[in-house]
Amino acid sequence: MRNPIRTEAEAFTFVLVCAVLFAAVAVAGVLGGGWVALGVFLALGLGVAIGIYMKTEPKEAEPAVWARGRDDRRRLLVVANETVAGRALRDEVVRRVRGGEDVLVVCPALNSQLRHWTSDEDRARGEAQARLEESLAALADEGVRARGQVGDADPVQAVEDALRTFGADEIVVSTHPPGRSNWLERGVVERVRERFPCPIHHVVVDLEAERGAARAGVDEAS
Repeated sequence: MRNPIRTEAEAFTFVLVCAVLFAAVAVAGVLGGGWVALGVFLALGLGVAIGIYMKTEPKEAEPAVWARGRDDRRRLLVVANETVAGRALRDEVVRRVRGGEDVLVVCPALNSQLRHWTSDEDRARGEAQARLEESLAALADEGVRARGQVGDADPVQAVEDALRTFGADEIVVSTHPPGRSNWLERGVVERVRERFPCPIHHVVVDLEAERGAARAGVDEAS
């Protein structure tokens, strides 16, 4: 049985459920006394336990991150969100693809806690899919054939999910520059390096600088 708390969203959900549980027990204790509070605690606790049990899945054997397929092609896993279509990331992928590599681009579908709670993930996944398709098209223009998938909102979990079926030899994680990157503030790059024993490459993509350079080029051309 897998750990039911794998992502920050699931941890947030667990904390909120616990808070509601203890609040209900406190109210029951005030209104009905100790035995009523105990009964409410047992009933709600049992319900939460059953819910967690129903949500968990049997543990699957996961391939090691260095596991190879039936061929000898190297595998490059790229993880990026808003920076997925950045020039710096595209240049890094082109530089690392020497020919014949299998490239998988994963774009996590970032979502707000409110939308996550209301199971409103369609917009986040749609936006991630649009960014992903733009990135794949740009890589194709550079001669790199890659495939992609929308991943979990937690980038570390998105990497783990991808590695279950894609034995990467290298992982490239792309972020905004320091000070503008939520992933860097959350220590995503460090967590990926600690968790997965294969080469991890961090690429900083400054989209504002790239857009400014593109506008300057257009002005010079005109």
